Amino acid sequence: MSRTCLVIGLLICGWLVGAARADTYKLTNGQELSGEILPTSASDAGVQVKTGEGTFEQVPWASFSQEDLQKFIRINKKLAGFVEPFIEVNPQEKLKKTEVKLQPPPRLQQPPKHSLLGALVSSGLGFFTLLLIYSANIYAAYEIAIFRAQSIPLVCGVSAALPVAGPIIFLSMPTKMPPSEPAVEVAPEGEEGAVAGPAAEAKPGDALNPMAADGAAHPAGLKLAHTEEEDKASQTPSTTFQRGQFTFNRRFFETKFSGFFGVVRRDAEKDMVLVIKSARGEYTGQRISRIAANDLHLEVHRGAASEEIMIPFQEIQQIILKHKNAK
Repeated sequence: MSRTCLVIGLLICGWLVGAARADTYKLTNGQELSGEILPTSASDAGVQVKTGEGTFEQVPWASFSQEDLQKFIRINKKLAGFVEPFIEVNPQEKLKKTEVKLQPPPRLQQPPKHSLLGALVSSGLGFFTLLLIYSANIYAAYEIAIFRAQSIPLVCGVSAALPVAGPIIFLSMPTKMPPSEPAVEVAPEGEEGAVAGPAAEAKPGDALNPMAADGAAHPAGLKLAHTEEEDKASQTPSTTFQRGQFTFNRRFFETKFSGFFGVVRRDAEKDMVLVIKSARGEYTGQRISRIAANDLHLEVHRGAASEEIMIPFQEIQQIILKHKNAK
């Protein structure tokens, strides 16, 4: 008897549990469906609903109302993948889902403000650039000192103390000309006139002595062999070319001193020499052996030996064309 009551009680409990799990669903066609959802039977086409003992009905997802679809998601998360495509989203929720939240991008902090010189010194690249500019300032001062015939230590020292302004000051100054030598006028042979030089300034009383003038020789006196060459050297005028008045380049030398390029000199120029005064020194040569766009090679004789001296055009300050025996 007690056993029979226990079985009946279990059946009643099972029926109550089944009845509790059963639910009523509103369909889109206006009908209502009571039963139990079977989550294991869910697919893209729909889900089975147990409407009774041994009775099942396949219901498409589109047939359920929106409230039931959302209810399926709350009851079983596994149904969300099948149900969500059929849930209608109102404009407010759609806007909330598609809302783009703008976030400001990360920005670099601006460096602290400095002066131009302070900014250059604050970085390694800036300091290196400043050093290059300062070196270029000193080199420009060196070139300007050569071009204007000024003292190189003076110009470089002032430019080191006054960058940029120092080279501009010396570049604005005129070229420093060396003092010119007093010209000596020589009267032509056979022409009577005043004797140039100290002899022309002789006093009237000294004119009675024909030997009083310097260089005067007795008509019957002996003459040395080199006297004629000295007279020729004194009669040949020297020509001076000064930097600032002429531009020393390759065209200048090829035009003015074309006779100095050949190995064999012509008679009119065989006794002439070139005296080149540059920043490196003074050189006397009789032939230009080579010439380039920026320099020339002068053949200089020292005793029985000869050598070639390379002289840059930018270092040349003065060129003198004169007789080899002229002082």
